[in-house]
Amino acid sequence: MIGVLVDSGDRETAREFFELFKTPWEFYRQDRHYEVLLCVGEGKFDRTAKLGILYASSKTEWDDDHQTECCQQRPTRTLLYQGNRIPIYGNSVTFPEKGAGLLEDEESHEPMAHIARFGERWLARIGYDLLSEIRTLLTVGQPSVNASIPTLELHIALLRGLVIGSGVRLVEIPPVPDGYRFIACLTHDIDHPSIRRHKWDHTTLGFLYRAGFGSLWGFIRGRITIRNLLKNWMAALKLPFVQFGLAEDFWQGFDDRYLKLENGLRSTFFVIPFENRPGESCRGRASSLRGARYAARDIANTIHNLLNAGCEIGLHGIDAWRDSTIGREELEEIRRVAKASEVGVRMHWLFHDQDSPLILEKAGASYDSTMGYNATVGYRTGTTQVYKPFQASRLLELPLHVMDTALFYPAYLGLSAKEAEVVLDRMVKNGAQFGGCLTVNWHDRSLAPERLWDACYRDLIESLRDRGAWFATAGEAVAWFRKRRSAVFETDSTELGAVRVGVPADSADRLPGLRLRLHEVGQRRGMTDRTVKESVDAVGAWGPQR
Repeated sequence: MIGVLVDSGDRETAREFFELFKTPWEFYRQDRHYEVLLCVGEGKFDRTAKLGILYASSKTEWDDDHQTECCQQRPTRTLLYQGNRIPIYGNSVTFPEKGAGLLEDEESHEPMAHIARFGERWLARIGYDLLSEIRTLLTVGQPSVNASIPTLELHIALLRGLVIGSGVRLVEIPPVPDGYRFIACLTHDIDHPSIRRHKWDHTTLGFLYRAGFGSLWGFIRGRITIRNLLKNWMAALKLPFVQFGLAEDFWQGFDDRYLKLENGLRSTFFVIPFENRPGESCRGRASSLRGARYAARDIANTIHNLLNAGCEIGLHGIDAWRDSTIGREELEEIRRVAKASEVGVRMHWLFHDQDSPLILEKAGASYDSTMGYNATVGYRTGTTQVYKPFQASRLLELPLHVMDTALFYPAYLGLSAKEAEVVLDRMVKNGAQFGGCLTVNWHDRSLAPERLWDACYRDLIESLRDRGAWFATAGEAVAWFRKRRSAVFETDSTELGAVRVGVPADSADRLPGLRLRLHEVGQRRGMTDRTVKESVDAVGAWGPQR
């Protein structure tokens, strides 16, 4: 059991952190004994704790009492931990003496951790404020320069390593569905289901430019194949016939293309509720050019085809992020067309602000999946896990990690297929390493001219399969994390050191089970040793695990 001693203002952050690092813990009580005592800011360590950990971004009374010298405080830096880079967004301090080599500043190589041993007890002084960093990640998010780093997961890994390295046995429920290594969530934003509906507007003209000159330039640079170049040119030549209804609309039929390519995998389609509503951006009224040229009811047959195949329909919101009344109207339209009671949201253009979670919750959304990058791929909130935004009481956030347009558009990353494969392979490997859910967004027309990004998407699916992913709809992924969050650790008074794990039983629950992971340390020589024995068992409904 970890005892946590923090200021009252940090308690909400601590609760959410330990929903992500799902291990037995409680706020510090003087009448209890803890093997591990974690303090943030100031703290007086219980002399009976086997491991005391103090996270603080400035000099503390503890440092004075233990004659620990701190170097000058500095904002923002990058740390190195076991070969991984961990960005720190708030203040931090280093320690002048050479420590255990556990944690160090990337530039100066000064230690960021001071480790001391007193008999069988360990004390670890870490030079930054853990909970301040977690709050920054889950509210502001990371800048794009650090998009590739799963920072929050690395904070968890560091704390786990400290506990195990001290010789304390650790039990946790990892974000890993039983029988799989992680979750893969395939999603699709439906922005342009028909080019014929656009007539000769800016979208059509943009298509002609990209299919013609853009494809030629891409071929010259080795970005696309001769086959795709010819496909795009042929589509551009056919466009007048498409507009007059004399040729097939090559943007229609996205449902059948995805159902065939995904071959039984259930994915989520986020649909715009109303036509020609540009909505408002963070800077006021959005350009009228942003209004979609379709409404959910216009593609009702397509929606029903997807539902019959087991897919999920969500809201691609317009103004739901800023106004709960409008949000209810948008959600109700999707409920009506999809005949669904629970509907999740991803905002069009990924619009959001810090009040959006509460507004979407009041509107009646079952989850949100907006937190991601428009111009790059990676971990906006530093995590692969579903989490609860601080403003909300029930709404959960499913972070977005990969978007096709960010990968391939010249204005963004502008990658070739081979370059994108390298980036995606790294993220799939991270999914297998850290667990959680890798959320992918491949747009409706991305399998059609002028994009033709189907080969990369097919390879991504195969990579996810090979790495042991459970393919879930967005709603299923969120439901699995709700199940994990409902698990409760209880100490067993009948057996010293035993822990019971309770999960409310649900006869209708067809989700994969939870797993209980036990880290046991063998013979050790210091805090950096990693001799760990791990056993994994499925967690049953209200079943004891030891």
